[in-house]
Formats: sequence, C-alpha cells, structure tokens
Amino acid sequence: MHVEPREGESFDQFLRRFKTSMDKSGILREYKRKRYFKSNGELQREKAKAAARRRTKRVRGGGSRAGAASR
Repeated sequence: MHVEPREGESFDQFLRRFKTSMDKSGILREYKRKRYFKSNGELQREKAKAAARRRTKRVRGGGSRAGAASR
C-alpha cells in the first residue's frame, strides 16, 4: 500500500486518507482473518452461523433492503 502526501496536506488528513485506503483495500481484514489456522469444518460452521444471524435479522425487520420497503 502506497499513499503519497499531497501538497499542503496536514499529517492528520494524510493519516485519515491512509486509514480509509487501508480499510477499502481490506488488507488488515485479511491479515486478521488469516492470523490463525482454521480447518474447513470451522470455516463452514462460521459461514452457517453468519447466515443464521442474517436470517434472524431479516425476520426481525432489521434489514433495510429495497425488497422489504416494497411490501
């Protein structure tokens, strides 16, 4: 990741721009995810848990999707 400071840009603005570019690239997210080894079974369980959470959130009306607004 490479971010050049702009002309007359303060350090705080530069740091904020760097942080947002890191968030958008997903480098830290991937690093944190790959920090520990997880077996295929663990990954499947996590996916199933996340899907169940999304389902219950959708049932409770927590999701603000276009399909929900058209009812």
